[in-house]
Amino acid sequence: MNKILVCVEPEEETRVALIPADIKKLIAMNLDVAVVSGAGVKSGFSDDDYVQAGATIVATNEEGYSVSDIVVRIIKPDSVAGLSENTLHVSYLDPFNEKQLLSEMVAQKVQAVSLEMIPRTTLAQKMDVQSSQTSLAGYVAVVNAATKLPKIFPMMMTPAGTISPAKVFIIGVGVAGLQAIATAKRLGARVEAFDTRPVVEEQVKSLGAKFVKIDLGEMGQTEQGYAKELTPEQIAIQREGQAKVCEKSDIVITTAKLFGRKAPILVTEAMLDRMAPGSVVVDMAVSTGGNVEGSRLDRDVIRPNGVRIISGDMLERQVPYDASKMLSGNIFSFLSHFYDKEAKVVKVDLEDEIMKGCLITQGGQIIHDWFKEKKQ
Repeated sequence: MNKILVCVEPEEETRVALIPADIKKLIAMNLDVAVVSGAGVKSGFSDDDYVQAGATIVATNEEGYSVSDIVVRIIKPDSVAGLSENTLHVSYLDPFNEKQLLSEMVAQKVQAVSLEMIPRTTLAQKMDVQSSQTSLAGYVAVVNAATKLPKIFPMMMTPAGTISPAKVFIIGVGVAGLQAIATAKRLGARVEAFDTRPVVEEQVKSLGAKFVKIDLGEMGQTEQGYAKELTPEQIAIQREGQAKVCEKSDIVITTAKLFGRKAPILVTEAMLDRMAPGSVVVDMAVSTGGNVEGSRLDRDVIRPNGVRIISGDMLERQVPYDASKMLSGNIFSFLSHFYDKEAKVVKVDLEDEIMKGCLITQGGQIIHDWFKEKKQ
């Protein structure tokens, strides 16, 4: 029987890796689950909720390590000291930038799964934490911008006159961008969107928004569904095309991240200078370098011309109940996919393309081809 530990997260994290409803399903599969006290409080789940689902409560992460062979959490750990050999550790890992952590996992002989490396395939759709969380972040980005904008979103015809709808411009039409478009439209805004991948034009139009066309030459997307990196010449063309839309927009939301690399600067200070006072810009890529010049990870920035730049970092944490529900569903789907009904255990199957895509370390070595060179 596997023993699963649900860790308590650091202070800044509001979500929990598994909610009581999914733990109840795991226990029905003959898996044993322990939850660190207080793990679900910020998401709206008490220790009693977990006990009623069949879980046991332990005092600390470290106490749970010694009796668990599967550990699930959201934020990558500072250390893996205390984890038993061959423990299956499931979390976000940021493996492109965590060379030291991967080395520690190798030394500890931990089997480390990186949630963000789960392949974006049809079979793995239910496990895609990136999509589930960024969808919520796209929604929150619009709501946050709406609270800061000194205008309303919808058009209103009143005896005192007609109020024009707010103009919203979304840069980057991935999962977050699509949800931002849908949310802004629901609130009554006039919405435009741009992406380097022409293939998304139909999706933009299906949501009632206008697709902004900027000729960048040959473009496309990666196997993971992310936009390919632009050349310096293409970035310059894109910026000028976007500048013309930005200066007419009340809200600009940028969502352009590059998988494993620094985010491109898409909105420059010169572009911000052309925007009207009171306009709001949300930089959803601020944690990976930022799409907007002058954006800050820790606070809003109000420029001299009155344009406000909002940090769009980890916006899903502002809706922890639903974010936890979706994240928990992703992790449950991952564990149940690899559950062996006869042996009644979760098995690490490297013949499976999903596991092959997201298992980074095993047996005292880095086994993922993308990161093998990171071992020292």
